[in-house]
Formats: sequence, C-alpha cells, structure tokens
Amino acid sequence: MKFAIKAIVAAFCLIATLSTSDARGPYGTINVGNWKGGAYTHDQSGAFTHCAAGAQYASGIYFAVTIDNKAGWSLGFAHDGWAFANGQAFPIVLTFDGQTPFNVHGVPLSGKLLQVPMPDNSALIAQFRKAKTMTAFTQGQLFQFKLDQTAQLLPALANCVATVKKGGVAAAGEFAVAPKQVAAAGPAQPNAAPPKGGRSVNQTGTGFVVSATGHVVTNQHVINGCVGDILGNLTGEAPLKLRLVSSDETNDLALLQAPSPFKEVATIRGKAIHSGDTVVAIGYPFHGLLSSDFTVTTGIVSSLSGIMNDTRFLQISAAVQPGNSGGPLLDTSGTIAGMVAAKLNALKVARATGNIPENINFAIKTGALRDFLDNSVVPYQTAVEAKAELKTSDIARNARAFTLLISCTATEQSASAKKSSE
Repeated sequence: MKFAIKAIVAAFCLIATLSTSDARGPYGTINVGNWKGGAYTHDQSGAFTHCAAGAQYASGIYFAVTIDNKAGWSLGFAHDGWAFANGQAFPIVLTFDGQTPFNVHGVPLSGKLLQVPMPDNSALIAQFRKAKTMTAFTQGQLFQFKLDQTAQLLPALANCVATVKKGGVAAAGEFAVAPKQVAAAGPAQPNAAPPKGGRSVNQTGTGFVVSATGHVVTNQHVINGCVGDILGNLTGEAPLKLRLVSSDETNDLALLQAPSPFKEVATIRGKAIHSGDTVVAIGYPFHGLLSSDFTVTTGIVSSLSGIMNDTRFLQISAAVQPGNSGGPLLDTSGTIAGMVAAKLNALKVARATGNIPENINFAIKTGALRDFLDNSVVPYQTAVEAKAELKTSDIARNARAFTLLISCTATEQSASAKKSSE
C-alpha cells in the first residue's frame, strides 16, 4: 500500500526521540516559506522532545529539519519509493551552494525514512542558513534540493525549543522569528545613484539573446553593482538600454529586457552535453584593451561538474578571461551548451599548491539556465534533435547576431569584488 504523505509526516514526529512510541503534535506552528511544523511531545509521558518543520518536494521527497530538547539538530528525509535496511548507517556528502562539502551519516529509521544527525559545526550551520541549494551524494546517487528561507527556519526552530522548554506546550504559538532589518543591505540596484566615496569605473561582460521578445541573459555578477544604465551592444549596432528583470545570485544568472525584439535568437541545447565534446566560447574579454570585437576560443568539456563537484557547472578547456562572463558556450552545431561563468584563479591555486593550473574554466549548465528562464516565464527556443556540425567560423558568424557586449558604470568597490570572484 502506498506510503501516504500523512504517514511520512507522522513518522517524522519520531525523529530525535529515543522511544519507539508515537510522538504528539505539532503544538504551535512554524510557517517559514515552504517549511511547516511545530513542537512535539512524547506520546506516553507528555514530555517535550523536539521541534520540527518539513517541506514536500516535487521529487516526492519529504525533507524535515529538527532541533531536539538538548539542542541537537538533524535532517530527515522520506520517500514512498525507498526501501532502506533498517539500522544500517551509510555515509552522505552534503554540499551547500557548491561550497566545502561535509561528511555525515544517514541512519534509516524505517524502510522509507532516513535521519541524518548533524554535527555541532558553526561553519556547517552558517552554510545551511545562507544556502539556496543543497546536494546530497550517497551510494552513487545525487539528490538536489532548493532551500527556502533557511536563515529564518533555524531561528524559528530554536525559538520553538526555548519557548516550550520554558513554558510547556501551553506557551506554544507561532514560533517564526521576524528577520532583523539591516540598513542598506544588499547590492546596489541599477539606476540608483552611485554611493559616495566610490570612483566610477566601466564594467563589462557578455550576454546573449534568448527570446524573440528581447530577453537577454548574462551572469549576475556582470551587472552586480551597476549604477545608471545597463547597455547592450550587438556588433555594428547602437547600444540599447537594458532593464533588469530578475536575477539569481545563487546560480549567477541575470535576465535583462531590451526595449525592442532582436532579429536573431540563440537556441538552447535540449540534451545534456558529454565529457570530451567540443565547445566554442564567445565573448568580450578585456573589451577595449585587447579588441573591440568579440573573441572566439575552442576547447572541450573537461568535466561535468565544477569546483567541489558542483553539478550546476561544466569544466571547460576553452580559454576565457574577465569579460567573457555571461557569454554563450556553443556546441559544434551552434546551439547553447552553457553560459561562460568564471575561470579558476590561477594565483590562488598556485599559492595553495605550488602548481599553476592551465585551461580550467567553468560554464553554467543549460539545465540551470532553462530552470531560470522557466521560473521567469520567458519563452525560448530549444534544439531537441541534433543538428549538423558547423565550422567554427560559421558558429562564430551565427553567434554574432545574438551575442552582446554588456556594459555599465559601477563603483570601484563593486568592480573589485566582481574581479575577485572570477
């Protein structure tokens, strides 16, 4: 019989309890983004055991976070299709936003229910609170989760534990804690006045057209800190003022809107690219210093993941420089295989290892790009069937019609921060 979601939720009431008896609750409420939960007590003794909140994912996985009455915290996962061997723990590697991975262990509480005790690690807690994505790699499988308002979730759970321990379940209410308001938080917005004390500099990158209605995509860090107008230039045409529609800092993507349609639109590859496939990177590196025209470099897909096995990225050998960011990465048929995002900082790696890395650069996969466009309700062209291979010169000629130089005025501090991230 199908393991109903209500049964999964009830099973999570057992997490962080030492008894196999059912727990009662929730008492009070935790409503933070998609997370729902409250406080729970032991069914027989009535003693407070833990606070928990969970969220249901489209994959069918139910994901919960708990803090027990001794301030220990854990993650819990359940799925109708799982069949764990009860009690046999196994290693899991958790990664938040592609940062330093953490090694933990999963402990099956039933065939369909898994508990992951979390260490009291300040770095881990800090990453979880600010993360937008989490990946869990175990037993040869990779699971990905979009995280929603975890910066507010952990304080809500902690407040739940403190409140119930002090006043019992009679004191239970809405446990969510209002986020602190920080003055002047976040990056400067386009069209805002430049902050005082910062020297203005010209900031450039690359973008490409993705819709017939004039939508352009680029890296978020290309337009981060822009003040005044964001401009887009097709080769040989007058600059256009672009409006920022939306951005995704976690995946380093930004969507811009031109005042009128473009004649040509890039087509995004529908099938995944493979290691060893040839790719072409096009962009405007060091614009005005090296050349006013775009540059074309070729290479291969070296790996299907980025730094620390970040699966949102491709590693490519095609040479890129500052200014290539946001530009199209094309396959041999001229369709978009990714978006150029960054190059490995050779000096930092050389200082750490004593070796200078060569031809290690990164591009955002089309899956992340398509998700971003879908969430922004932008229509785009997808190549389902493989097209005939083209010469590199033909790929470059076709790309010229949809590849733009992106430029704006930024403060010197913003430009410096941007460079340090590339």
